Amino acid sequence: MFGGNSNWRGPIWFPANDLLIESLQKFHHYLGDDFKVECPTGSGQWLTLWEVTIELSQRLIDIFLPNAAGDRPVYGGISTFQENPHWQPYLLFHEYFHGDNSAGIGASHQTGWTGLVAKLIQQYSPYIPPQG
Repeated sequence: MFGGNSNWRGPIWFPANDLLIESLQKFHHYLGDDFKVECPTGSGQWLTLWEVTIELSQRLIDIFLPNAAGDRPVYGGISTFQENPHWQPYLLFHEYFHGDNSAGIGASHQTGWTGLVAKLIQQYSPYIPPQG
């Protein structure tokens, strides 16, 4: 609509998501477990704000984990990273990610803000079931 590519208009951007998660944590601390919201909207599933932070964190972490097909969403359709055993174990920390398929977009060396995924893994690992 406004032309050009911008990480402020749609794609997944780690700093904004991290700020949202931290804000929801603070609201949960204040409002407690009795306050629930529908997540996702229209699902009929009601979660505490803490449970919403777990859901959001899992979605961000899943960008880097192999899916059911064994592909990492971060690599999108780049077959070299998806299929070549020399590249498969290495992760790229992109500037931001595609909103529909989570493929990495922009610079691939953003260990500063995209490295926030390490904080999410550390913080939420006790609450997220292990990948099988």
